[in-house]
Amino acid sequence: MNEVLDRLRGRLVVSCQAYPGEPLRDPDSMRRMALAALHGGAAGIRAQGLDDLRLIRESVDVPIIGLWKDGAEGVYITPTADHAAAVAGTGADVVAFDATDRPRPDGRPIEDTIAAIHDAGRLAMADVSTWDEGVRAAELGVDAVGTTLSGYTGAGPKPTGPDLDLVEGLVAAVSVPVIAEGRIHTPRQAAEAMGRGAHAVVVGTAITHPTTITSWFADAVNG
Repeated sequence: MNEVLDRLRGRLVVSCQAYPGEPLRDPDSMRRMALAALHGGAAGIRAQGLDDLRLIRESVDVPIIGLWKDGAEGVYITPTADHAAAVAGTGADVVAFDATDRPRPDGRPIEDTIAAIHDAGRLAMADVSTWDEGVRAAELGVDAVGTTLSGYTGAGPKPTGPDLDLVEGLVAAVSVPVIAEGRIHTPRQAAEAMGRGAHAVVVGTAITHPTTITSWFADAVNG
């Protein structure tokens, strides 16, 4: 399975996800979005939801980072070991899960989620919000650490840009690949993340979320 991470080294992963109630919240729409991203040069896909993941897996032969969002508050990215096992069953190569220090819905430790992923023969990616969480996840045996949740778990307004300092700090502290993710909205930011030592860069909203992209332009035009 290390070949999966080797295939992503120095490359772009595109996150294909739509929010509940949106026109593109449909497995085939996300499958088509994934194919479009691959045509543009993406080396891997990140996607959520069992139906989406199964359909995308049938259509692509690149590495897939899979997750299951269940809920909208607290820990909801692949929140339990059972969720992780289900994601692994879709054929996703890597299972991403919330590895923050917040309470988990089933009360079980992160170690159980990592074990469920490894027992299924998949790689475990810890989505973290802080340096401490990333270091701990690496110590517990995850295969990669993502900066996905930086800026999303604390009080106060969400930052506008990516947490590249966290990327650099984790690269210096852990021996597993660090994947930069979260609010990377421009090619320049993606390149800077690589310059900070990221193993790969995940971009979602700026590529695959038309509603948000449209709002950026509408706000600029409307003044």
